[in-house]
Amino acid sequence: MSSEKKPFYITTAIDYVNGAPHVGHATEKVIADAIARYWRARGEEVFFLTGTDENSLKNVQAAEAAGKETSVFVDENVQKFRDLGETLHLSFDDFIRTTEKRHFDGAQKLWKLFAKDDVYKKKYRGLYCVGCEEFKLEKDLENGLCPEHGRAPEMVEEENWFFRLSAYGDVLKEKIAGDEMKILPEFRKNEVLSFIDGGLEDFSISRSVERAKHWGVPVPDDPEQIMYVWVDALSNYITALDFATDGERYEMFWNSDGERTHVIGKGILRFHAVYWPAMLLSAGLPIPTTIYAHEYLTVEGKKMSKSLGNVIAPGDLTEEFGTDGTRYLLLSSLPYSKDGDLSHDRMIEKYNADLANGLGNLASRVLALGGAFVGTQKDHATVRSIDLTTEMEQFRLAEVLERIWERIAEANKYIEDEKPWELKKTDPEKFEAVMRHLLDELRSIAEALAPFLPETTEKIFAMLETGGKQMLFARVE
Repeated sequence: MSSEKKPFYITTAIDYVNGAPHVGHATEKVIADAIARYWRARGEEVFFLTGTDENSLKNVQAAEAAGKETSVFVDENVQKFRDLGETLHLSFDDFIRTTEKRHFDGAQKLWKLFAKDDVYKKKYRGLYCVGCEEFKLEKDLENGLCPEHGRAPEMVEEENWFFRLSAYGDVLKEKIAGDEMKILPEFRKNEVLSFIDGGLEDFSISRSVERAKHWGVPVPDDPEQIMYVWVDALSNYITALDFATDGERYEMFWNSDGERTHVIGKGILRFHAVYWPAMLLSAGLPIPTTIYAHEYLTVEGKKMSKSLGNVIAPGDLTEEFGTDGTRYLLLSSLPYSKDGDLSHDRMIEKYNADLANGLGNLASRVLALGGAFVGTQKDHATVRSIDLTTEMEQFRLAEVLERIWERIAEANKYIEDEKPWELKKTDPEKFEAVMRHLLDELRSIAEALAPFLPETTEKIFAMLETGGKQMLFARVE
């Protein structure tokens, strides 16, 4: 790593593999991918991680329901999540599976580093939601049901290991309030601080081998217990960096002064902003520098649900709209501070308006009219660069795309106003100036769009260098 480059580590949540991926999973991956591509293009030393959470009880139950061995069932579904890399042109540097040896070894190493006073054993009786893999209090439920999954939790009683989370309220509050660990959006930061103010309770960090159905990471020196899946799952962010062996990647991307960024859904913010940093502090390890909790995508105003039959597979979208079309539709449909909504009709309308008629039409007209000047541009001083740094640092990706599309609309209006097809006949000198300006503007737009639409922008760059024309986006009916 050169001295000028700053380590930038970005991760998605790892996904349960009790089913196939849907567009919610896809959107989170594309968010992280766009951020990773943006910082790579600016010379940062980026490492982008995604993966699968395979030690959950819900995976075991799903395998039983499918009549398959857990390991076979998990392997089949893991491949579907891996395939998102090709389906969505993701640029991740590693894919962690929590059934890998490097993960088991790393998770057990982290456990052994917990301060001795922070881990103790006791009997416990409580309400457990398998969907959340979390014990719930009565106050957490709505009409006796888990608000996230709409199911009644089961009563569980057993002896487990506990983590003394109650000892970390003050230090967590200090680090979050002072943005040593930045939580975005700001209202999510306030939500976490409010949760901490309500008092932190110690939580169970193991399960009996029987209840875990002999699946998961064994607790060190206690063969009767399996690690609570969230303890094991959260550790993936360091086990993937070869934490177990103090690897070079761990030293560069975690144990350094670089950025350590988690991109997650809002439903698991508490685990990442409270449980995870508390465990790291107990172990004497660095905490994340940034946690971005994104909103959810609904379909026709309703949460995606197999029972409603409204789950959208990423592959179905890429088949209809292409990879970059899908990336654009997902990112532009998710607002920064509230849930976004998808409908098939709106996706077709947006695709045609923004991509086929907007960007595609601009590129087609500029390259058709300005073909004689392609590859002869010596500088690009006539064009305002599109500085997106502030919005990208805040993960306001939908707003970034709005800004870029404003420039696309301006460029299309400039063509209508200047009428270069007429200038070509009446004023060749002005025609050349107008077309050189538009070629530079198209290049600037493509540079800004590169993290979001990588395949499309590669085509634009190629046409800007060598000429030729190809349709970027065909209308969808």
